[in-house]
Amino acid sequence: MSDATRWMVALAFISLPTIAFGGHFLLSILRRQVGTENFTTVQRDYFRAGHAHAGVLVLLAIVGQLVLDFSMFDEWAVWALRIGLFVSPLLISGGFFGGAPRTADGPAGPLVKLIPTGAILLSLSTLGTGLSLLISM
Repeated sequence: MSDATRWMVALAFISLPTIAFGGHFLLSILRRQVGTENFTTVQRDYFRAGHAHAGVLVLLAIVGQLVLDFSMFDEWAVWALRIGLFVSPLLISGGFFGGAPRTADGPAGPLVKLIPTGAILLSLSTLGTGLSLLISM
């Protein structure tokens, strides 16, 4: 395992407990504040989606980091893919958290635009990771 992989995987593993317990903590804090006792089902769905996507995509990023040790791409391209795999879960889950509507019938929040941005970055990073095993630059 390369040093770069070791560092990126370590950061990803350190982030997993925050994903696992962050949602529970967030909801418990918000439930205790006046005016936040009645979360809408839409808001809960956004929060759940944020945590579910973060957990799964961070695990995918860990696998991707390990795979990139066998890449045939130049070092700068491998680093771009490493960072893309690491940042895309943050964008997607952040889009769900920041995009939760304030009311049941209200519009999504402005940060919901991070979801497609993160999805494009994830798509490019995973495609690039796969191609990096087959194509030499």
